[in-house]
Amino acid sequence: MDAQALTHRGRGTAERAANSRAMDMAARWGFAARGVIYLLIGALALRVAFGDGGGSEGGRQADRGGALAELAAKPMGAVLLWALGAGLVGMALWRLSEALFGAAGPDGRKAGKRLLSAGRAVFYGFTAYSVLAFAAGDQGSGSGSSDQESRDVTARALELPGGRWIVGIAGAGIAAAGLWIGVRAVLRKYHKHLKLAGMSRPARRFVDVTGVGGGSARGILFTAAGVFVVLAAVAYEPDRAKGFDDTLRSFTETPAGPWLLALVAVGLMLFGLFSWAMARWRTV
Repeated sequence: MDAQALTHRGRGTAERAANSRAMDMAARWGFAARGVIYLLIGALALRVAFGDGGGSEGGRQADRGGALAELAAKPMGAVLLWALGAGLVGMALWRLSEALFGAAGPDGRKAGKRLLSAGRAVFYGFTAYSVLAFAAGDQGSGSGSSDQESRDVTARALELPGGRWIVGIAGAGIAAAGLWIGVRAVLRKYHKHLKLAGMSRPARRFVDVTGVGGGSARGILFTAAGVFVVLAAVAYEPDRAKGFDDTLRSFTETPAGPWLLALVAVGLMLFGLFSWAMARWRTV
């Protein structure tokens, strides 16, 4: 058997693995794991809104690190952390298979879709690593403050040649991604990924409430975080960049006060529920 035949055979085997039931389960487990993280972040943000956030001196930060610490404190917390990390590994592998072989749907093989899947695979791979490292006992991994990480990354980027432009463009990209997330949620673009024919009317209503509300809140959070990064670039002050926790807390400084934060927090919890709905009804 020549090299070309071996390559073709290997690719066929990889494609079958990407379309297997195991990969289907991995993707759904990943959606469920993402849902847990957003539910916990939303719940922590709700505590902050009603004066039980503890700031940097107590309580949990309303970000992924705070969510992991909250989960670790629960009964069977270590088991839950390992399960969460495994789910995120499944999500990363599924997104990687989409990048290599194309996603489900008529436009799944387009270059733009595959590139987006590749970016998501990298993101979920990093997130899975941080969760599994935390579960293995590395308390500094995964549970670190997103605010400090954001400031550190921004400070290092600003020191590079053209650092202001690099940081500014990155911030604008994050803000644009937030707007894209929010608009797609409002327009219910997720419908094309769902098994709508197999869903009851109450199920569709549940998905739309959680999808629109949750996606809008997630979009607002990313947009605001991106704006803070842009402001850090303009002022040349890395401390102006904010992670999820500080971004959420900044909503309390608006005329709406803690009620805006509470609204966004509930929206993030809705996105967690939406992720669970995707685990059930999404076409993989």
